[in-house]
Amino acid sequence: GRVGPRGGRNLRLLVYPYVQPNGVSQTMSVTQASLTTRIRTWLLLAALSALLVGIGALIGGGALYGFIVMAVVMNLVAYWFSDKFALMASRAKPIEESQAPELYAMVRELAERFQVPMPRVYLIPSEQPNAFATGRNPGHAVVAVTEGLLRYLPADQVRGVLAHELAHVRNRDILVASIAAMIAGAISMLQYLLFFGVSSRDRDESPLGAIGAIAALVIGPIAATLLQLAVSRQREYLADATAARVLGEGKPLADALETLERGRQALPMEVNPATASLYIVNPLRGGGLASLFSTHPPIAERVRRLRAYDAARGLHYG
Repeated sequence: GRVGPRGGRNLRLLVYPYVQPNGVSQTMSVTQASLTTRIRTWLLLAALSALLVGIGALIGGGALYGFIVMAVVMNLVAYWFSDKFALMASRAKPIEESQAPELYAMVRELAERFQVPMPRVYLIPSEQPNAFATGRNPGHAVVAVTEGLLRYLPADQVRGVLAHELAHVRNRDILVASIAAMIAGAISMLQYLLFFGVSSRDRDESPLGAIGAIAALVIGPIAATLLQLAVSRQREYLADATAARVLGEGKPLADALETLERGRQALPMEVNPATASLYIVNPLRGGGLASLFSTHPPIAERVRRLRAYDAARGLHYG
């Protein structure tokens, strides 16, 4: 049913059942998991800033001061403009309510349930069914959906996807996810700049200059990947759990995830890899070694947890 005036408190007290490999049933508090995710994320952000400073120190010369400034500017820009980076990278455009009244009605109704302000709504020009949320806080949130999501999914599954995205807004993890995406893009640019921009003069001044460049080329992308792994896997489970709690069942989202996975395989999506972690399902194809660096939990495991949530509440479907 609807979340009433005390829904926010009930949501914060949500516990989500899951089963460990040894079969032991555990519970996870949304408050605890959300706090852990945020702490881990900010620690990793600090570590990446330290990485930039360390690379500057290895390169030597005036590079150290340049990289210190870069670390500060990167964090400031990431906080204020990471959502714009995500929307620009996905080519998302704002859509008016007159153009998609049913979509707006769903988003508005779910925003009430989650007790968050009505987010802005954007449309992504892609046939692959997918979606993401971004913004620095619930008051500046954006929900972006692909054309394929509206075209190929039934209304109940679209609602499940939107509930997942509003859960990200409610859990206040849209900022850290957007920052992670922007940092991943910045690391990619750093690779290019160091490969072509470290002058021979800097290398002569510091024999470790070449080592600094190599460190950025090798360690930088690994650090960005670890950041996305740390943020995304936990936040996706948490958003799934929150969506199931507010909807009263996990079936709409579980069915949607299975549909989205099939769509991902059938309809490739051109997306900046740095922003892939924002989407409800990984929009990029990948297998073998690539799956080891996936920014998303396995769809099968997410679906299993949602089905387990329904089973724990005594909900059974024919």
